Amino acid sequence: MIEHPKRKQIRLSEYDYSTSGAYFVTICTEGRRCILSSVRRGDPGGRPAVEYTQYGEIAESCFAAVKELYDISFDTYVIMPNHIHFICSLGVPRATTRVAPTLGRVVGAYKSLAANGCRKAGLQGKLWQRSYYEHIIRNEKDYREIREYIENNPAQWAEDRYYVD
Repeated sequence: MIEHPKRKQIRLSEYDYSTSGAYFVTICTEGRRCILSSVRRGDPGGRPAVEYTQYGEIAESCFAAVKELYDISFDTYVIMPNHIHFICSLGVPRATTRVAPTLGRVVGAYKSLAANGCRKAGLQGKLWQRSYYEHIIRNEKDYREIREYIENNPAQWAEDRYYVD
């Protein structure tokens, strides 16, 4: 029998990921392929422009589609060439028969909708790598720092840990 390596647990084992609050999420493309956008230098004093590919446009449209499914908001996001960052805020659970969404369900729905849309548009192979990075936003200072990081990500592309030339 082949023994597979054990995956490291990246979620907090005792945390309820349906708890209302804000979460910072990063999702990378499979193999970190630069297929979602390109970062173009702007004017000398300005911010670089992010130009979406057809797959990036599909990825952007999926934010609205997921909001239709769940009581959530995407406070800010950036679609980089080979990854996306976003802040997702889960709403206060309502007294309905619908189950409160977990962060995992929201990310899973987003990844699925985007992957299916990109395959229909001609993408060969997988769109996303397995899993995703998440950080529970604990306070206003944390929120502001993460929001600023997301907004400045295109300007820092060449120094980004996911950068591929």
